[in-house]
Formats: sequence, structure tokens, C-alpha cells
Amino acid sequence: MSKKLYIKTHGCQMNEYDSARMRDLLGESHGLVPTDNPEEADVLLLNTCSIREKAQEKVFHQLGRWKHLKQKNPDLVIGVGGCVASQEGEEIGRRAPYVDLVFGPQTLHRLPDMMQQRAVHRGNGAGGTLVVDVSFPEIEKFDRLPEPKVEGPSAFVSIMEGCSKYCTFCVVPYTRGEEVSRPLDDVIAEIAHLAAGGVREVNLLGQNVNAYRGDNHLGETVDFAELLGFVARIPGIERIRYTTSHPVEFSDALIDAYAEIPQLVDHLHLPVQSGSDRILMAMKRGHTALEYKSKIRRLRKIRPEISISSDFIIGFPGESEADFAATMKLVEDIGFDTSFSFVYSARPGTPAAELADTTEEAVKKQRLQILQGRINQQAQAISRRMVGSTQRVLVTGVSKKDPGQLQGRTENNRVVNFASTDHGLIGDFADIVIHEALPNSLRGVLAGG
Repeated sequence: MSKKLYIKTHGCQMNEYDSARMRDLLGESHGLVPTDNPEEADVLLLNTCSIREKAQEKVFHQLGRWKHLKQKNPDLVIGVGGCVASQEGEEIGRRAPYVDLVFGPQTLHRLPDMMQQRAVHRGNGAGGTLVVDVSFPEIEKFDRLPEPKVEGPSAFVSIMEGCSKYCTFCVVPYTRGEEVSRPLDDVIAEIAHLAAGGVREVNLLGQNVNAYRGDNHLGETVDFAELLGFVARIPGIERIRYTTSHPVEFSDALIDAYAEIPQLVDHLHLPVQSGSDRILMAMKRGHTALEYKSKIRRLRKIRPEISISSDFIIGFPGESEADFAATMKLVEDIGFDTSFSFVYSARPGTPAAELADTTEEAVKKQRLQILQGRINQQAQAISRRMVGSTQRVLVTGVSKKDPGQLQGRTENNRVVNFASTDHGLIGDFADIVIHEALPNSLRGVLAGG
């Protein structure tokens, strides 16, 4: 009987992509079959994220919940990957001695070898020996991974790893390393493989995706705007998304691509973090609020209906009422369509962790509530304006709440539910007339139905 693999994933879409590749890798190397039940797994992997507050403690809390499984089954393999693993390394084994493997985001491709090492240790009577590899072997990881499996009409493709911006609040350069781009031909080959399997929409991933600088087979460097042009020419790919971007790298060539590449969706996630120039400087973001607004203004001349989402950090050390007011002014000036907003929490080892933080937590939480409330109003206004319009929806499956309905996404990333039992629509595009805007989704009917 096949052995089973359970993976719990914390954090970003890059981690979701990495977890999918772990499943593919261990399925190929060890014949492991995925399960949704950790109680029946032979291998448990925790793919961690270090971005948010108390990330380390959340990891050890989860590992503590798995401890009894190891006690019941000493042959159970428990591994910890991702950014917390990269930060903590062998400390994970000291605090949770029942863990067998610790690997970083750049060494997940070595999992089969690490599991073999663990088996050798146990065969030699060295039970409990921790196998750790949190090195940064650059792009080697992608050379060792099997081709991704097609799981629906939309797919993630990692085009680069790491970040070299070193924003003062961020751990990414320390946990995933500096920017390394995959070769152009490798990216295109992976997307072409997915398209041949029925993928219609691709989401290009990277910590700073628009800093992509990959070499082609001639040794020439291709930038992100050029990469988008190559992706758009792949037969079957009708939508292109990407995340996450940095305003400094949001170049004129990339803005022009929105006029030249119709497959680029009318949705952009462009994190700004703050609307205060003083705070942006303290964060080492490399741009001003005006420069951010100028880029959005130029983009909207080309794509007037494009939806902009963003990230905000509220309560960064030293943030005054005037700084927060500047952030709220930016929100009004841009008109955002959703955001990922959080109260600042110091990440160990980052420069911002050394800054004095005198703002009361209650004040930070109140500011966050004000920001999120206003952006939610803006998002709802956009949804209401869509009522009566016909939207081209990529149908992704059956509605989770009603088996008599299908579900899909619009270009501006809204979930749409509509009545239909024609499962032949799944994986294809359908024109849907929107008739109701709900807080987290839209409802509609098939055009002409």
C-alpha cells in the first residue's frame, strides 16, 4: 500500500507553489500519495512563513500538535521547511527533538536525499538524528524538480526567488536569499507544459517578480516586460497574472505592456506599505507616495478599469497621526480594490526591529480598522458598479456552497457564482451577467441563458 504525505502550508502563494512541488517531488521519488488527514500520514511536512507576528511560536505550536503522532508511530517522518526553517535551522530540532528534517525554501528539491540520509541514520542505529539543509544554492532547486501537474485551468509558476531590496521591516532577503531569476527558456517550457494540459491562466510568482532578469539560450538578459510578451505567445494562455511586485521595479516598459498584451488582466497587486514619505524612507522602500501615484496614473491612462490592490503596514515605528493621515490620503487618491493590511510586528534580525516603537497597540489597531474599513468600502463600490455588466469568467469548478452552481473568477479577481450544472464549462471561459454584489463574491447568470 502506498505511503501517505500530509503538508500543512503557512503563508504566501510562493509557499503554496513550493508545497505543490514537494508533493510532485516526493510522489516521484518515494511514491508518496497526498492525504488531507495528518493522522494517517507517513510523512508530515510543515511549510512555514516568517512574515507575520509570532511566526516561530506558531510553528512550534503546530509541531507540538504532531508530537503524539510521532509517539504512536516512531517511523513517522516530520519535516519543517520554509522561511522559519531557514531562520531557525538546528534550533527547531533542539526545541522539537522529534523533528527529522529541516530544509529551507531553496533546498526543498533535496528532500528525497534528506529522507534517504534520515533512513541511513536510523539503519545505523542513530535514531533521532536531525537532517538539516538551509543553504542557498540559488536556482539549482528548479533544475531538480519534476514537471508540475495540471490541477485545474489556473496555475502558479515561480519565475524567480528572493529579494534584494532589504526593506527594513522584511525578513525575505535573509530567509529566501537575494534575487535569482530562472532562465527564460525554463519558465516558458514550464508554462507551455501547463498550457498543453489545459491551463488557461498563469500566475507568475516571485518575491519581487517585476525585478525578473533571466537569461535566454543565447545568454541575453530578458526583463519582466519582455518575459510577459513571450508568455502571451504561448498557445492556450489567455490570462496572465503576477505577484508580488515592487513599485521601484514597475517600469515604463511594464506599464506599456498593458497596452500591448491583452492577456494581462485588469488587476494589479502593487504593495505600497504606507502613504507617508517619512515612513517610506524609514522602511527603505526607495520611492515616494507621489511616485507611486504617478505610476498608477500612467497605468490607468492605458487601462482605465484596472483594479489596484496593495499591502499596508500600520503602526511602523515612529508612525504619527500625520503619517497615518498621509496613508489615508493615498487610499482616497488611488481608490484601492482590497488590501492585505497588518499592524507592524518586529521581525527578528531586521533593521526595523531596532527602532523605538512608542505607539500604543490600541492606537495601531484603531488605525488598521479605519484603513480596512475604508478600503472595504472602496472594494464594495467597485463590486456594485459591476452589477449589470457582462464579465468574462474563467470557470474553475463547482460552487463550494451550492452544487447547482458553478464558480469562477473575473479579470479583476472577483469570485463569481452562477447557476449551471453544465460541468463542461469548467476549465473554460463563460460570459456572465452580474446581477448581485455580495461582500466577498458576485452572483450572475450565463449570458443568453
